Amino acid sequence: MGAITTAFVQQYNDTMAMLVQQKMTKLRGSVLVDTDFTGEYKFYDQLGATSMQEKVSRHQDTPIIDPDHKRRRLSKQDFIHNTLFDQEDQLAMLIDPKSKYMLAASMAAGRQMDDVIITAAGGTAYTGKTGSTSSSFSADYKIAVGGNGLTKKKLLTAKKMLDQKEVEEEDRYFVCSAEQIEDLLNTTEVASADYNTVKALVEGQLDTWVGFKFIRSERLSTDASDSRLCYAYHKGAIQLGIQKEASGRIDARPDKNYAMQVFMSLSIGATRLEDERIIQIACSE
Repeated sequence: MGAITTAFVQQYNDTMAMLVQQKMTKLRGSVLVDTDFTGEYKFYDQLGATSMQEKVSRHQDTPIIDPDHKRRRLSKQDFIHNTLFDQEDQLAMLIDPKSKYMLAASMAAGRQMDDVIITAAGGTAYTGKTGSTSSSFSADYKIAVGGNGLTKKKLLTAKKMLDQKEVEEEDRYFVCSAEQIEDLLNTTEVASADYNTVKALVEGQLDTWVGFKFIRSERLSTDASDSRLCYAYHKGAIQLGIQKEASGRIDARPDKNYAMQVFMSLSIGATRLEDERIIQIACSE
C-alpha cells in the first residue's frame, strides 16, 4: 500500500525573478556623451589657456602668440552578449525566458558602459596628432590613501584642487562605493550638521554635498594596496563616445537546430579629456 506522501505535489512559479544587480548605467549622465561616432577612432581637439602682452611703444611689432593645441583620441570597443536555449529547453519549462534573458543582457550593457567610463577615468589616455602618445593619469591629481577611508578633509582637498585649476563649479560629481558613504557617517560627529547632511545623502533625501553630486557605484577598482579608487570630477573630464547603443534581437538559429538566440551588442569608447578636471581619491577599506 502506498503512503499518502505519494500524492504530494510540487508547485513551481510560472515567472522568473531577476536577482539583485545594478540594473542600468549610473555614470552616463555624469560625463560628456557623443553619439556622432564612426570609425575606429575619434579625435577631440583642445585649446589651452593663452595670455596677453603689454604694448610698450608706438608702432611696435605685433607679437605672435602661438595657441596651445592638444588632442585626445577615443578608441571604439565592441561588446556582445549571447544566450542560446534549445526548443526542448522551453518545452521542459513553465515559462518563456526570452524576455528575461533580453532584460538581463540590457542590464549587463549598462554595467559595461560604467566599466568603460571608470577605466577611462584613471587609465591611460592617448594624445598627439595621431593619438599615438600615451599619457598616464598624473600623480599631481591623486589624493593618497593616508591610512584612512573617505573623509570630509579629502573631499575638501579635492574641491580645492579643482578650484585652483579654475574648473567650473557646476556639474561636479563624486563617485564612490557604499563603504565610503559609511566612512563619512562613522567619522562625522552625530550632532553635527555634516552628519545630518550625510545621513540625508544616504537616505536619498539629498544628493549633493561639498559641491559634488554623489553617485554610488560598486564597480570602482582598487589599487595594489586594495584601496578603493574614487573620483571627484567635472562632467568635462571624461568623454564617452557611443557608436551603437545597446541593441538586441531574438532569432532562431538554423545551425543550432533552430535553438533560440538572445543577442545583445554595444559599441562604445571613453577617454579622459583633461587630468585637471578629475581628482582620484584612494580610500582604505
